[in-house]
Amino acid sequence: MKPRTILNVIILLSSFNFLACSSVQPPTDPQGRPLIEKIGTIDCDLVETTPVVFKDKVYRFEYVRAGYWNNHTGDSYFRFVDHQTGKPTSSFAKGFEFGSAYVLNDTAYVTAVDHGDGERVYIFKSNDLQNWDQWMAFDIPGFGIFNTSMIKAGSNFVLMFEVGKPEIEAGERFTARFATSPDLKKWEILSRDHNYAMDRYTAPHCLRYVDGYYYDFYLEAFQGYEARVVRSKDLIHWEPSPLNPVLKASPVDRQLATRDLPEILRQKIATAENCNNSDIDFCEYKGKLIINYSWGNQRGKEFLGEAVYHGTQEQFLKGWFPDR
Repeated sequence: MKPRTILNVIILLSSFNFLACSSVQPPTDPQGRPLIEKIGTIDCDLVETTPVVFKDKVYRFEYVRAGYWNNHTGDSYFRFVDHQTGKPTSSFAKGFEFGSAYVLNDTAYVTAVDHGDGERVYIFKSNDLQNWDQWMAFDIPGFGIFNTSMIKAGSNFVLMFEVGKPEIEAGERFTARFATSPDLKKWEILSRDHNYAMDRYTAPHCLRYVDGYYYDFYLEAFQGYEARVVRSKDLIHWEPSPLNPVLKASPVDRQLATRDLPEILRQKIATAENCNNSDIDFCEYKGKLIINYSWGNQRGKEFLGEAVYHGTQEQFLKGWFPDR
């Protein structure tokens, strides 16, 4: 065989292998839902966490509540934890609550409220996870704000924030509302019809965006509490996934995924009531998703779980809305 012919064969085989790899479909469960593999519990008394990739390393942003079992400061604070080593960064934002993290171009951002059920949303910014700039994004008198989640969609940042009051703005507690900004400094609070959803308990937690759709992962009170997902092109009209729920309570939640917890907490995990899978958040790293979620009784007895999805974020999001 001539050298040029051999080269052409090599190129053809390489192209075939690339196409074969790129067409590999991520796993689904027997119902056709994106397959989330629960690993088990990694901590206690932690709820609002966000996995992120910062400078090619996975971290878990944590909102550490005052009542966290290993918090000896007497107040809430934020920190990032190295996913591989478990080593935390220095704490920051003492007294702030309901934080959520977002990374863009090697810069980490955290959105939060100065206290739960409050009126003000703040932003923290860092290039090294040690030194933080801080400013108030917006103040909405009379509102009660809790969880936040921020993304970039086109040229604008979009912030989803959870409101519990006033009733005319929130409807049934708790409801997703939205704000947009071109620069993280000037914010427009979108009108009341930009929401999901005012007629029932639909507590939002995680916002994502791909190919013109916003995806809201939220908690619904249904046979306990289940994590579900809806999507929208305009933040007004929403389409629920036909494959919901995304997560629901199961015995695997109790499985221990760490050796670092004292025996008293291990016993607590083994015997705790579990009717809840909530506060899902995730990041993509090396072709798979690292997922965190909370389980427990949704009344203060809560545990932090970890899971994985062996596919990309885009595959995960679109997988909940299969082509009909």
